[in-house]
Amino acid sequence: MSRRAPGTGPERTCVVTRQALAPDDLIRFVVGPGDVLVPDIRRKLPGRGVWVSLSAAAVGLAVKRRAFERSLKTKAVVSPDLVAEVDALLVRDAIQALAMANKAGLVSTGFAKVEALAEAGRAAALIAASDGAEDGKRKIGQALRRAPVPKDIPVVAIFAAAELELALGREHVIHAALAPGPATEGFLARWRRLVRFRMNDAGGTAFIDPAESDADEQTKTEPAGPKAE
Repeated sequence: MSRRAPGTGPERTCVVTRQALAPDDLIRFVVGPGDVLVPDIRRKLPGRGVWVSLSAAAVGLAVKRRAFERSLKTKAVVSPDLVAEVDALLVRDAIQALAMANKAGLVSTGFAKVEALAEAGRAAALIAASDGAEDGKRKIGQALRRAPVPKDIPVVAIFAAAELELALGREHVIHAALAPGPATEGFLARWRRLVRFRMNDAGGTAFIDPAESDADEQTKTEPAGPKAE
């Protein structure tokens, strides 16, 4: 997955790793009504922001170390379930993008139709429900290999059938294919962001193991938090 070279555009500092990263490699948080910390997935909410690497482990450490409050220098109510809440928002963001691709006429469903599109090399991406049968996934993979010019295309397999049904407004969605188009690229960008969050893939950066003990944390001297933006 290609990423922008450091220093070639706007950067923000992660409050956990202290590394400067592109906004796409981070998650922004702001303080909302009631002093509640809110994940700003689309980076559009008003107010001063604090940034954390695009990583479930990094967000967990930010909660554990009270990094949000220190960086914002204000009262903030931080949910102990913030990691799960961010994950759910990223899922919803991707599902909404899939719905937009569907409205644009770029999504086809049904095993036979998806298999034919894969075999013809006409799909920009494939979707397989995470709770679908393994045999179906295997057959779609075989169809991809039979394409006139076999190529690697994204295979999205992290959404359950119920989530796909919600996005597409159809029942029993197990397999889908996406045609090329801007809405497809928008969906894939959000899917990749979710995958990176779950895999702790924050722009290739390293961060401290979240399994560190509280005792270890107390023996460390915390640097001053970066300025909120």
